[in-house]
Amino acid sequence: MAEETERDRWDPGVQSYASMGYYAPDYVPSDTDVLAVFRVTPQRGVDPVEAAAAVAGESSTATWTVVWTDRLTAHSKYQAKCYRVDEVPGRPGEYFAYIAYDLDLFEEGSITNLTSSIIGNVFGFKPLLALRLEDMRIPVAYVKTFQGPPHGTVMEREYLNKYGRPLLGATVKPKLGLSARNYGRVIYEACRGGLDFTKDDENINSQPFMRWRDRYLFAMEGVNRAMAETGEIKGHYLNVTAASMEDMYERAEFAKELGSVVIMMDLTVGYTAMQSMSKWARRNGVLLHLHRAGHSTFTRQKTHGVSFRVLAKWCRLIGVDHLHAGTVVGKLEGDPATTRGFYDTLRENHIPTELGNGIFFDQDWASLPGVMPVASGGIHAGQMHQLLDLFGDDVILQFGGGTIGHPLGIAAGAEANRVALEAVVKARNEGRDLLKEGPDVLRTAASTCRSLEVALSTWGDVTFDYTSTDAPDAVPTPSL
Repeated sequence: MAEETERDRWDPGVQSYASMGYYAPDYVPSDTDVLAVFRVTPQRGVDPVEAAAAVAGESSTATWTVVWTDRLTAHSKYQAKCYRVDEVPGRPGEYFAYIAYDLDLFEEGSITNLTSSIIGNVFGFKPLLALRLEDMRIPVAYVKTFQGPPHGTVMEREYLNKYGRPLLGATVKPKLGLSARNYGRVIYEACRGGLDFTKDDENINSQPFMRWRDRYLFAMEGVNRAMAETGEIKGHYLNVTAASMEDMYERAEFAKELGSVVIMMDLTVGYTAMQSMSKWARRNGVLLHLHRAGHSTFTRQKTHGVSFRVLAKWCRLIGVDHLHAGTVVGKLEGDPATTRGFYDTLRENHIPTELGNGIFFDQDWASLPGVMPVASGGIHAGQMHQLLDLFGDDVILQFGGGTIGHPLGIAAGAEANRVALEAVVKARNEGRDLLKEGPDVLRTAASTCRSLEVALSTWGDVTFDYTSTDAPDAVPTPSL
């Protein structure tokens, strides 16, 4: 390393990435820089600073050898700069590399271009044993090139006329195999029982047992009957995910014609398709739900991939109204501190650095509308006090099996969830300690609600207590 730094920048051949300027410890990031922090695990014998510089180089302008065409550009402006390398606390051989990217490297308003740049090639780089994108700072200058969620949290509540509590939902179960009429019956029972939403799951599109148009017709019949009976606005997330954008637009248009307040798409459609559907939803006044189907293939592991907090930022820029973001207490992965960081990222306007929640940078969204997080996956009425304490009001609590698996039927399952929610919200508003008194609050409510009593006796002791794979790596600062 010392010998290479003495060479001239333009000496031909192979030089270290650090010596070519991709490591710049004196660089002070500007307000318009896109910032990223990577968890870098170098191969044995690879210097961590050189590995970090290589990440900066290969995700911006560098290649494996000196090229003379750099002289035809303002190369020092366009090359990314690793300005800090820290050891990861308690994890030998892993390093946090902080990298700054000039704003001009990215096309305005394009998550596809941003991701092609930041994670396009570098994850296959041989000198790295593993690499993970932990967090990003999206500068206001870049934020303002996106429109964000088509409606956002505030406008969604105004569309639905529902305030002061979380929203309730349920995924139709079984997710595959029902006929269209039976599917619609599930939706009707759940909505009339007290839920605000029901939803298609990620893998129900247009299969031989139930084509999409038939599902939409019977689903909306169930929604409309439930609205007529309850006097409340209801919705069903009609999944418009399809093989082509033409098919997605056709399905979305039909959902709108039927009067649906919301449509849904899967993360697997890709960033360009997601952004196109966001524009459609804004133009047509329809809420847009995003199921994060497939995200754990690259977000879950601690050492390699992309953190969900980064994906949450990309999705807020892309523009979705809902995004599944974890439950902590459910069956899916979710460390409490990490999940809190996800929720803050989606809902708040300004998120300060908080390493304990996995937040590495201050993030200012400059009034970009907030996304409504969705908590789903193995939750039930007996956890209602924990869910409200964890997530507050601006969240959608989705009880799939916890509604449709109720021994007294689907409507009873929905009623149990609604009664539990309203009892816990009332207790919270009275100043009671939910974590201490929540179980008593639920038992008291169950004494006058048979549906809730049965739900608590069926699922009250069900927990999913496993060690999280993605807890933050931060050492608390000792207090004096």
